[in-house]
Amino acid sequence: MKIALMDSGIGLLAATAAVRRLRPDADLVLSLDPDGMPWGPRTPDDLTARAVAVAEAAAARRPEALIVGCNTATVHALPTLRALLEPDIPVIGTVPAIKPAAAGGGPVAIWATPATTGSPYQRNLIRDFADGVPVAEVPCWGLAEAVERADEAAIDAAVAAAAALTPEDVTTVVLGCTHYELVDERIRAAVQRPGRPPLVLHGSAGAVAAQALRRIGARLQAETETVGTVTVLLSGREGALPAPALAYAEGRLLQEASPVR
Repeated sequence: MKIALMDSGIGLLAATAAVRRLRPDADLVLSLDPDGMPWGPRTPDDLTARAVAVAEAAAARRPEALIVGCNTATVHALPTLRALLEPDIPVIGTVPAIKPAAAGGGPVAIWATPATTGSPYQRNLIRDFADGVPVAEVPCWGLAEAVERADEAAIDAAVAAAAALTPEDVTTVVLGCTHYELVDERIRAAVQRPGRPPLVLHGSAGAVAAQALRRIGARLQAETETVGTVTVLLSGREGALPAPALAYAEGRLLQEASPVR
């Protein structure tokens, strides 16, 4: 079995690690775009063109499914990618976990990039899935970029700034950018208020990985001892994981397999 994942950078690591844990035997194709990142500031048409190129590079490796491991690319490029690749290759997008977060009763905060915060896309998700639970939208200035560089000081500063914008009564935080899942425990520590119940965090990686396996009818085999290969594509060129990826447990997990050559 071969599963491909795509993103401009290492935000796809959370979903990649989730696939690895659910199916250690799966061969993985990680298609990144260092030549075109970051995608966030690009126009929707420009971002879609970059996403199509990255997806086509992954599709050339004949995966059984493609995960779009990026919230922004899902917003702008998912319909185009599905029209291009499906039904031959199912394409699974990444959407903030607002519905399961709201099921806990809230209040909820959505941590997202400044471009996504307040956007019609996110406001529509809140309208459709928050079920009346109070939701605060928190812009996380510079956090995705700091995570991408594994810049410890910048991560701490960005997390602290976003925590300061998060209402005191929040019980649940939705991680609305895949990069944020790589530093989820730092976010928990920054937002947890003394004397209040443990903060609940909701990412998307586990649900996205499980959905990809469901789409191809694959069983979960977390107990298998077989470890699949990892192929890394950098704007279409075969290469290695960017060095900052190894600063995170999700990146180090992938070292259990050598890249295909």
